[in-house]
Amino acid sequence: MADEQLVIEKPQSDEILARGYTFGTITDQISAVVLTKRTPLFWIASFGLGFILLQLLLASAVLLFGKGTGIWGIRTPVMWGFAITNFVWWIGIGHAGTLISAILFLLNQKWRNSINRSAEAMTLFAVACAGLFPLLHMGRPWLFYWLFPYPNSTTVQPNFRSPLVWDVFAVSTYATVSLLFWFVGLIPDLGTLRDRAKNLFAKYTYGILAMGWRGSARHWSTYDTATLLLSGLATPLVLSVHTVVSFDFTIAIVPGWHSTFFPPYFVAGAIYSGFAMVLALAIPLRAAYGLDGIITLRHLENCAKVMLATGLIVAYAYIMETFMAWYSGNPFEQQAFWNRMTGPYSAQYWFLVTCNIVSPQLLWFKKFRQTPVLLFISSIIVLTGMWLERYMIIVSSLAQDFVTSSWSLFHATRWDWATYWGTIGFFLFLFFLFVRLLPMISIFELRSLLPQAKVGEEVKG
Repeated sequence: MADEQLVIEKPQSDEILARGYTFGTITDQISAVVLTKRTPLFWIASFGLGFILLQLLLASAVLLFGKGTGIWGIRTPVMWGFAITNFVWWIGIGHAGTLISAILFLLNQKWRNSINRSAEAMTLFAVACAGLFPLLHMGRPWLFYWLFPYPNSTTVQPNFRSPLVWDVFAVSTYATVSLLFWFVGLIPDLGTLRDRAKNLFAKYTYGILAMGWRGSARHWSTYDTATLLLSGLATPLVLSVHTVVSFDFTIAIVPGWHSTFFPPYFVAGAIYSGFAMVLALAIPLRAAYGLDGIITLRHLENCAKVMLATGLIVAYAYIMETFMAWYSGNPFEQQAFWNRMTGPYSAQYWFLVTCNIVSPQLLWFKKFRQTPVLLFISSIIVLTGMWLERYMIIVSSLAQDFVTSSWSLFHATRWDWATYWGTIGFFLFLFFLFVRLLPMISIFELRSLLPQAKVGEEVKG
């Protein structure tokens, strides 16, 4: 069956299979990236860049442990700076993977099959980067376990009214469910790599990870049940995790934070930046590994449409946020938003408006949505804009609040930037390690798009 040609009834199957793919060629092309294909220069350069930036993160962390958070730019009244900005940004990036894996799976959207595996990996690595910042921001990160309700002789328990404790439980739950979903989805493909590996060490390693997978009817039945249950668990997390993160701000009385629509606003922004990261990763990988027959223009266009939809929600949130500040009649709220537009952070504010509202309007045009280079540039612009959004929400509101005498601007130090760029290196290091060692596209899910195939005939189209 694996080597026979198949004909596809296009109304029933995904368009990527009209290019001549069979069960065998799908398996060969994806598994070859891990097992036999020569490592492209793109992978070496990207992995090397990630490794170098990772060393920058390690150096920054060592200095932080030795000297404390004073090496950062945080000062009274801006006690939250880059650390919490980056935390919220990375958590948002991880949302696209869960949405693609869980919600689109439950909605039976087959186009997700080409990008779900890499998006799930992206989620895990983004959450790992996000989790570093609250720990580093604590000042004494080796005592992080105090945030868990563990039995101890001092009877000191977490303050469950603290958003930091909420974040710990929300993010750890999100990471656990995402890891389970990702690993369960890998098991059939790990069995394929085990059977195809020539290297004895690789064969044993993939064999252990495959957990005895043989592709029997019982195995598939158990797999389908587990996937459905994990999808049901992961779906509420798309809404709940960033909602909990938004509570870090909404429970405070700081002008610009105390708002009831932060939860949906944050969730939409998370999906927005998450799909931007999916495109920023998928487009170069598609070109470097010759995967344009699997990750087609249709997949890129669908991601662009989701970006456009969530971008419009974010634009609506910006407008309503400003309108409600004016309509409330609260002089502190009005001053906070007027300060964002005309104050010392006005350049950053209008730049983020350009990145998040103006530039994505080009996605209305089909030609723009089907041009990979333009989509890649657009995704980088959106990621930049969404980082600036989190920066403006945190820094501008804290810099000028109720008491004029305490106003002070935030100035990031080189160690703020070093830590931020270091986590980007950490992300790239983990992601390209994943690309090299595990199938970045789900083999069995792509093959499942061939149910209407007829044996013994050539593919037409």
